[in-house]
Amino acid sequence: MFGRRADGKIVKGMQIIDKAMPYFMPERIDADNRYTQEIRCEGIDKFVQQEKARSGVHYSYTEIIIAACVRMLYERPKTNRFISNCKVYQRNHIAISLTVKKRLTDDGEELTLKFFFTGRESLPQIKKIVDDEIAKNIANEDYETHKTTKTAGFLCKLPGWMFKLAMCLVRFLDRHEMLPKALIDASPFHTSLFFSDLRSIKMGKVYHHIYNFGTTTIFSTLGKVKYVPVAERTGEIHVEKQMDLGFTLDERVCDGLYYANSVRSLVKNIEDPSRMMEPLPEPKLSEKEEKRQNRVYKRKLKKEARITRRTKKKEQKTQKKAKKKK
Repeated sequence: MFGRRADGKIVKGMQIIDKAMPYFMPERIDADNRYTQEIRCEGIDKFVQQEKARSGVHYSYTEIIIAACVRMLYERPKTNRFISNCKVYQRNHIAISLTVKKRLTDDGEELTLKFFFTGRESLPQIKKIVDDEIAKNIANEDYETHKTTKTAGFLCKLPGWMFKLAMCLVRFLDRHEMLPKALIDASPFHTSLFFSDLRSIKMGKVYHHIYNFGTTTIFSTLGKVKYVPVAERTGEIHVEKQMDLGFTLDERVCDGLYYANSVRSLVKNIEDPSRMMEPLPEPKLSEKEEKRQNRVYKRKLKKEARITRRTKKKEQKTQKKAKKKK
């Protein structure tokens, strides 16, 4: 409440037009911009082959793109903002939602998974997080422990009128900054970026809408591989392997130039994944943040000291009682 949510803080000191934009376009669907970015596959394929020969580890296109998105959201923090109740918030974590099917059949069960990152992880670290969770959910037919699946399953068991009532309550709490952290963490719609790899179903990229419910700011889809003629400046034409990355962006969180520079940074990391092989260093804290961290640390030490004193007193009382009985 009062400008603080479990997943973000209100952004202060914004320009007038940026602050007014959510009031002109209160719904996320009003403010979606759509964009296609061509991705050249030559650098990705070369990297994948080299890493497989060097370490025996195979990196998929999905893992590389998720890692690049995580890096962009960390290095370009305005892309990790969201709008709620006409207020602009800076998200205090990085989350990626991903939909997968257990089997690629018409009747195959569909799961929506949500991954949390600091943004400083390396590509190998992100690969492990993503691979472990996907394998855990797909390999076992009876596995249903992922929070998003469990929450959706619980709500779907309710009668229709109760489901509607529950969603009305959730929307009210979300608008008024009172939605519990447990529900935010379980919701795939409260995420920095929603990603869908359509190559697996042999489909081109689409412009997927961004949901009015939740806080999703970016929806990205990866289309199937294609071979296109490319003309060089010299006039020579050659065929190049490419993929299309489709974006639907909430234009209210930042201006077009900031988005353009962010996408350029994303493309650099996708086309040259070796840039993400090392984790990023811990950020330097400001003087104010250091003081706050010191206060938290001192409070923690005091709490531990109180617990230790209480434990000693209990032990002493127990010993005294034991002596009296003897």
